[in-house]
Amino acid sequence: MFIPSQLHHRSCEIECQTALPDTFGVLCWNVYKQNKKHFHFKHYLHTLHQEKSIDICIMQEAAFSDQERFALEHCTYDAAANIEVNGGFYGVLTASLVASRCANAYLSEGRESLFGPHKSLLVSYYPLSDGRELLILNVHAINFRESRHYDRELEHFLLRVKDHKGPMIIAGDFNTWNKLRMQKLYLLCKGLGLQRVPFSQDDKIKSFMGHHLDFIFFRDLKLLEYEVIEEDTISDHNPLVARFQL
Repeated sequence: MFIPSQLHHRSCEIECQTALPDTFGVLCWNVYKQNKKHFHFKHYLHTLHQEKSIDICIMQEAAFSDQERFALEHCTYDAAANIEVNGGFYGVLTASLVASRCANAYLSEGRESLFGPHKSLLVSYYPLSDGRELLILNVHAINFRESRHYDRELEHFLLRVKDHKGPMIIAGDFNTWNKLRMQKLYLLCKGLGLQRVPFSQDDKIKSFMGHHLDFIFFRDLKLLEYEVIEEDTISDHNPLVARFQL
């Protein structure tokens, strides 16, 4: 796989809100590259947006291009590509009812296996109604590498956010399919003062050998409610939803 010709993608052609509200909803979902080609995706996302009052969508394995808007037309987005195929891009994408003040896209140092693609990472900053900034780190962690590569990439990712003072959400598909990976993730998040949205072990989160792969971590926010929504016709991951208050 080659490095994409364009790493950071941004769509902000609409007039949107100036700041996130005091209470806001977050959707985290590995969409399995289905957000553009699955016939039901757009309708399903609109339904989620209305029923769960979603303000921010944090997606992994999303498809996007500079010629198309996000599935929710009233949202802007930033995206970090790690794969390019026939002019289309795939990677992590964070969409919001509020345009980011700035966003930075990165590629992992290592690749998936010896000849696979890099993984992408997106750091976005959003204005809050109280004047602070919310940092969102959208992660799709490396998968098919040994623990030392995983640890190094995770440390590399989290170094990007360590100097931020204030509210933070780190979410995505962390590929934590064994105990060592899980312990490393928890240790680094603890160092950042992050709490985990406490989805139970019985929730229908994408898992491997009893280990959840998808997480939402947060700090300096009040967690109001959360749930995992069962939807097995679009992706092999279920959407995670959480609601926060400043």
